[in-house]
Amino acid sequence: MSAMDKIKNMLKGHEDQARKGVDKVGDTIDDRTHGKYGKQVKSGEEKLKQRLGSDHDEDRRPRS
Repeated sequence: MSAMDKIKNMLKGHEDQARKGVDKVGDTIDDRTHGKYGKQVKSGEEKLKQRLGSDHDEDRRPRS
């Protein structure tokens, strides 16, 4: 069992919390870099959400 499989098993039933956590980490990174890597952060967030299986249709707020 891979590490990603273990993480997915731990997150079962808590996908919304995981998605919020990924967003919060992305926002923190974006704030600390003053938006310099905004596109890369957004891309990383989306890829991680897809890997975790928590990528739902949601209202995405634009980064400032």
